[in-house]
Amino acid sequence: MPTKQNSSGSPSGEPVYLVIGYLRRPHGVRGEIIMDMHTDFPDRIKSGRNVLIGEKHQPLTLDTVRQHNQGLLVSLHGVDTPEDAGRFRNQWVYVKASEVPPLPEGKHYQYELIDLDVVDDNGNPLGKLVEILETGANDVYIVRNESGKEILLPAIPSVILNVDMDQRTMKVHLLDGLIENKDS
Repeated sequence: MPTKQNSSGSPSGEPVYLVIGYLRRPHGVRGEIIMDMHTDFPDRIKSGRNVLIGEKHQPLTLDTVRQHNQGLLVSLHGVDTPEDAGRFRNQWVYVKASEVPPLPEGKHYQYELIDLDVVDDNGNPLGKLVEILETGANDVYIVRNESGKEILLPAIPSVILNVDMDQRTMKVHLLDGLIENKDS
């Protein structure tokens, strides 16, 4: 029986975790903490949501969630004082990738794109997609070949022609004057 290729970038068997926020500092006297949002789906961050906190992925549940300036004020189940909340200061908030709903046809989470084989519109291999930079206008895909040379591709429709998740390939059109990282 064939085994499913692990396309997440995580070692085989390990779950994939997606960042949804970053805990800053306690706020008020009831154990709330300020959280910066790091998700395109802020509506999914709500009371009752199970999350994982910090490098050790400590499981906790969001008790309350409310808007605060550009982020959120959240309280965690069992965390009732500013001192308790302070233990979680400056830590990332994760969810398991297996717990997020699928995206519409043709849309992909960023983690799913990592390690795709990238080819030009003639089928010539360019390397693997190794990183995605988020910029103001559009994302930029970093593609690295076997010798370590990198190509930066803007994630725009005229460049990204096709993504085939079954074949784990991305077909791209190289623009004239494409930026290459000469340091690699």
